[in-house]
Amino acid sequence: MTDVIRKDVLTRLQNGDFSCAKELTLAMFSGKWKLVLLCHLDAHGAYRFNELRRLLPTITHKVLTNQLRELAQDQLITRHESGHGRPQVAYAITPLGHSLMPIIEAMCTWGDRRIAALQITPNWPTDESVRPEQPQLEKEAPACIEQH
Repeated sequence: MTDVIRKDVLTRLQNGDFSCAKELTLAMFSGKWKLVLLCHLDAHGAYRFNELRRLLPTITHKVLTNQLRELAQDQLITRHESGHGRPQVAYAITPLGHSLMPIIEAMCTWGDRRIAALQITPNWPTDESVRPEQPQLEKEAPACIEQH
């Protein structure tokens, strides 16, 4: 299912009935997995679809497909096809997607403080042992994936 918030914001934007930049920003990464996907693509470089599935073991094929499609439509990631016969698809963050990282990291910092204040231990549903098959130069992992 397409993200309802994103769809509404994009419709209002096309109709000229839009006046809130904050709402547009939130709509770009609304969706359960988009923040996590952006953080991992930013920190580790391009991932193939099945690597992302292994990284996020609780995500369904359909949801991952939809979230990646929406991120690509919003120009936050790119989808690259390569290979002969059976195509290999890889996803990478774009400069526009990377420009969201300070916002995402600020949200993670706020969330970390709130989690500590609530005295709860989160159970992050990711498998951190999964890395892209063709690793790129590793950057310092952003705060938003250190705990995932």
